[in-house]
Amino acid sequence: MTKKPGTDDLYVRYMKAFQDSTTHLGGCPACQDGRPCTVGAPIHERFARLQDAYEARQPRR
Repeated sequence: MTKKPGTDDLYVRYMKAFQDSTTHLGGCPACQDGRPCTVGAPIHERFARLQDAYEARQPRR
């Protein structure tokens, strides 16, 4: 797979993880109650890790 010039891979992965997390959350009663299920926990954890990595890379104001 060829990467487009200027494509930010971390941002793309972060947004995909956000989409996966919100999609799962929308259909999982356990995760909606703040008790991540065994399927949802790794999905939500991946989103949190990528969000932290992306935010850490942003310039400080």
